[in-house]
Amino acid sequence: MPSTIALKRKITSIKGTRQITKAMQLVSASKLRRAQEQATRSRVYRDVAYDLLQRLNVISEVERQPLFKRRTVKNRLYVIITSNTGLAGAYNANILKQLTVGFKEDQASGAKSHVIAIGSKGAQFVRRVQSVELTAAYPPFGDTPTANDVRPILNTVMDKFKSGDVDEVRVLFTAFKSTVSQEAKSLQLLPAPKIEGESSNIPITTFEPDIETVIDQVTIRLVEAQVWQGLLESLASEHAMRMLATKNATENANDLIDDYTLELNNARQADITQQLAEISGGAEALNG
Repeated sequence: MPSTIALKRKITSIKGTRQITKAMQLVSASKLRRAQEQATRSRVYRDVAYDLLQRLNVISEVERQPLFKRRTVKNRLYVIITSNTGLAGAYNANILKQLTVGFKEDQASGAKSHVIAIGSKGAQFVRRVQSVELTAAYPPFGDTPTANDVRPILNTVMDKFKSGDVDEVRVLFTAFKSTVSQEAKSLQLLPAPKIEGESSNIPITTFEPDIETVIDQVTIRLVEAQVWQGLLESLASEHAMRMLATKNATENANDLIDDYTLELNNARQADITQQLAEISGGAEALNG
């Protein structure tokens, strides 16, 4: 049985850890409320924007535009959203698992994988994977990302797809469903997938001022909406998963403190019993 001094040190150490995890839990809960409001507020707009992006893809005049050209996928670009720190449950692991599935599919089809990583966890993982190019790495954009944060990523994506450096672009993010439910998703951005069952014989559409200007500007805004919403969804998911992870850590610390306190009391009782036995034995020896 460990000594009472060692047990006291363990209890003190665990209490210090419990204070940290409890504080992190409260901070994450506070941040989660704001992040959840931001994610749900723009979710409908994202869905409508993606639906419009798909519908544009079936218009005959649009399919010849650079952002809608379908090519044999020889290079695929992934935009992945992870965190900069751990202690967030399976938040990073789920995205990296989804990314690994994409890598395996690319390897099987002979395509080369490229990655734009948001968050150091994703960048660290990609650097360890052979034959995968890390195109760019960005730190997390904090609790209040802005359009200026997303714009460099958007410009890189557009330039690489227009120039033919990549043939397909996907964004990997964690969709926020509830405090206890989040789902890692892979969404194709470019070229936009066609709506299933939609006829490709769409009548000729009139564009003002011209098709190139309209399609280019509209598509950029629609793709930006997907990346932006992915950031907001991932941010809410990260705070939710970190809140649950730190809550579990706090509860585990409480259980450990209870167990070690019981063990400490037993050690004290055993020590007292031993001392009484020694005193009784000494007294009997003197009387004898």
